[in-house]
Amino acid sequence: MSLRTTPPFRADHVGSLLRPKPLLEARAAHAQGEITDEQLAATEDAAIADVVRLQQDAGLQTVTDGEFRRTSWHMDFIYNIEGIRRTEEQMEVHFHNAEGDLDFTSAGLVVHAPVRIEEPIFGGAFDYLQSVAPEGMTPKLTIPSPSMVHYRGGTAAIDPNVYPEEDQFWDDLSAAYAHQVRLIAERGCRYLQLDDTSLAYLNDPEQRANVAAQGRDAEHQHERYIRQINAAIKDRPEGLNVTTHMCRGNYRSSWAASGSYDFVAEALFSELDVDGFFLEYDDERSGGFEPLRFVPKGKQVVLGLVTTKRPELESKDDLKRRIEEASKYVDLDQLCLSPQCGFSSTVEGNNLTEGEEIDKLRLVVETAQEVWG
Repeated sequence: MSLRTTPPFRADHVGSLLRPKPLLEARAAHAQGEITDEQLAATEDAAIADVVRLQQDAGLQTVTDGEFRRTSWHMDFIYNIEGIRRTEEQMEVHFHNAEGDLDFTSAGLVVHAPVRIEEPIFGGAFDYLQSVAPEGMTPKLTIPSPSMVHYRGGTAAIDPNVYPEEDQFWDDLSAAYAHQVRLIAERGCRYLQLDDTSLAYLNDPEQRANVAAQGRDAEHQHERYIRQINAAIKDRPEGLNVTTHMCRGNYRSSWAASGSYDFVAEALFSELDVDGFFLEYDDERSGGFEPLRFVPKGKQVVLGLVTTKRPELESKDDLKRRIEEASKYVDLDQLCLSPQCGFSSTVEGNNLTEGEEIDKLRLVVETAQEVWG
């Protein structure tokens, strides 16, 4: 048994990384009109080149741009889909942490025209990442899954004059994503990750109650999402590895949902046509490893055992013990290791330092080397 040469890798990470202070200052200055688009882009380029070296120094095989050009992991992408625009209405997501609660607020969205993607979203950002990626490291692009377009607003966000039937909306959305997948692969992408909190949220009875209260089919919502993701990636080019990441919310070291993967596990693992699953497993909110029994041969499971929500460093012995525990339900050769989520799903970041982030990434790499060779 050895380290993998194709994604996902034995030691991997979800994607977002803590924004350095000069980048945060430049974004603030840009928002105030104090610097130009070009000046902001130059600051982003320099910060991304630095964070690429950070990942290389940590010993990783994959590299991202840390999502440094985004405010949030998903909305920057979604607002760039043709036919979707932001609204004045605010969307609120309630988050929790050990100290209490806080709310994440962002502009709402409306589907006001037929949904299309003509030019690859984040295409230029991926081009730059490729240009600074060291030889031997695989650049990864992270984008929100099609489900995230729907989960935030539901049917109420779709103009019935544009899509009288919801199936029409789903057909267009999956076709738009399929075009995005082809276009980004043409630019050289070999590692694409679809981030999807909805499939993890739906394990939480409270989240399902919220979905039902909106008049949606909470018991079968995940099945629809799985079908639409499959439609989006079924014609992906050969050589493009696609994974999905599922967590229960990650905003300033807080979470939005709890519950094991049991509710979605059988359909998710047996039907979703991805090459690997990044799964949150850093504390008891995620439940046990029993749902992994549904993972078929040929699929990888990336265990998110190292938390990005707290600075304390996990022990290698504890990580190895949990990997061994997971291997009772899915073969050890199908397992990999990563942090449970990104370090900065939104521009604010989680409550730890860059040094602590580096320690976490190195811990993942060293533990993976000791477990898999």
